Amino acid sequence: MMRKSSIGARLRRTIRSFAAGAALVTFGLAAAGDASAADRVKVEWWNAAGGRLAEITNKLIADFNASQDKYEVVGIGKGNYEETMAAMVAAYRVHQQPVLIQAAERGFLTMYNSGAIIPVPELMEKEGYKIDWNDFVAPVAGFYLVDGKPAAMPFNSSTPIFWYNADHFKAAGFDKPGETWQELDKQLRAIKEKGVSKCQMALANDFYWSLIENYAAIQDQPYGTKANGFGGLDTEFIFNKSPLVVGQVTRLKTWLDAGILQIAGQGLSPDQLFTSGTCSTYVASTAAHAAVESGAKFNWSATFLPHEEGIEPKNSTIGGGALWVLKGKSEEEYAGAAAFLNFLASPKTQVWWSKQTGYVPVTNAAYEKAKSEGYFKDHPTREIAILQLTRGMPTDNSRGFRFGNHNQSMALLVEEIQGVWTGQKTPQQALDAAAARGNQILRQYEQLHAAK
Repeated sequence: MMRKSSIGARLRRTIRSFAAGAALVTFGLAAAGDASAADRVKVEWWNAAGGRLAEITNKLIADFNASQDKYEVVGIGKGNYEETMAAMVAAYRVHQQPVLIQAAERGFLTMYNSGAIIPVPELMEKEGYKIDWNDFVAPVAGFYLVDGKPAAMPFNSSTPIFWYNADHFKAAGFDKPGETWQELDKQLRAIKEKGVSKCQMALANDFYWSLIENYAAIQDQPYGTKANGFGGLDTEFIFNKSPLVVGQVTRLKTWLDAGILQIAGQGLSPDQLFTSGTCSTYVASTAAHAAVESGAKFNWSATFLPHEEGIEPKNSTIGGGALWVLKGKSEEEYAGAAAFLNFLASPKTQVWWSKQTGYVPVTNAAYEKAKSEGYFKDHPTREIAILQLTRGMPTDNSRGFRFGNHNQSMALLVEEIQGVWTGQKTPQQALDAAAARGNQILRQYEQLHAAK
C-alpha cells in the first residue's frame, strides 16, 4: 500500500527544477458517439504527447471511446513531461487533478513516493481485470516494478538505436557501421577524409540518455551504487569512477574537435541534421522512425548501439513514460480508467501503437503477434529496439536507473558536460563535478523520504 503524505511536500524539490511559466499546450479529442456522449463517465488523462505523436494519441483514445459506450477518455496535452508534472502538482493541491497522468521514467520515484497514486495492479484487480504482469517485456516492466508488480502501466517505451545513412557508408566503402566504437571511429574518420558528408554524427539533444546512461548500461558499468538506485535511497552516483564512461565523454569531445561530431544549431535539430543528409549518423530513440521515414530522401538504416572492443554488450535501458492513476477521483472514473488501461495492454492495441509510433510493444504477446504477422520482416529496423532491450539477462548495471529527483541531477550532468564541449573542463573534471552535485540532490531526496 502507498504511504499517505502531502503532495506539495513530496514534490516541492522536483518542481523547482521545472521551467517557470511554461506554456501549456492542449489538444481536444473527439468523443465517440453523439447523443450518448453526455451520458458517459469522463476520464481525464493528462499527457505529454506533441506533434505527430499527439495525432496518434488522439486516434488511440478515439478508438477506445468508440469501442464501448460507458466511458469517454478525454486527453489533454500539458506540454513536455516536466510541464505535465508541474501542472499535475498544481492541480492536485486544489483537488482538480486528472484520473490518469503520463510521467517520464525519470520521474518514477517522484511519483511513487508522492502519496498521490494508486498502484495500477491494485486498481485493475479491484475492477476485475486480470493482467499478466509477467508477460510485460522484462527491461520495460522491470523499471516500474515494486514487489514484483509495476506501480504504473508502461506506455510509450523506447530505447536509443544507431541510425545511419547507408549511401554515405557505401560511398566510403563500408557495408554498414561497425559493431564496436573502435570500428566506428575508423569509419567516421574515413567518411570525413573522403569528403562524403559535411558531418559524420549529429549529437542528440538527449545525449546524456543515449550516449552516456545507455553507454554505461550496455558496457555493464555501474552508474550509481545500490544497483543504480534500485537497492535503496542511500544510492550515490559513481559514473565518474568508470574509466569507460570517462573515455566515452573523451571520445565525443575528440570527435567534436575533429569536426566529426556536430552540435545542432542555427535552427536545425539533430534529427533534421540526419534526415537532411548533412550528417551521416545519429543516435536516437526508436521512436524517431516516423521522422526518419517521412524526412529522409536517401537510403537509410539502423542498427544496435556500438560497444567497446572485448566487451559482451548488455541490454540497453528504456526511455519514455508510463501511465499513473491518481488518488481523489470517483469510483466511476476509476472504473473507466481501468477499462482504458486494459484496452491499452491488449496485444492488438500494443501492436497498433508500436507500428504507428516506433515505440516498442511492451508485452511479449504483442511482440509475438507483430512477429507472426511478418511485420519485422518487412520493417527490420523496428525490431532492433526490442532485441537490444532483451539482449541477455539484465544486471544491476543494465536494469535501469531509479534515482530521486533524477531530472535535476541529469540537468546538472548536461551543464557540466557543456563545459567539456567548450574546453573549460576535462571530461574527468566535468563528471566528478556532476557526480558530486548529483549526490547532493540524492542526499536531499533521501532525507526527505528516509523516514517514510
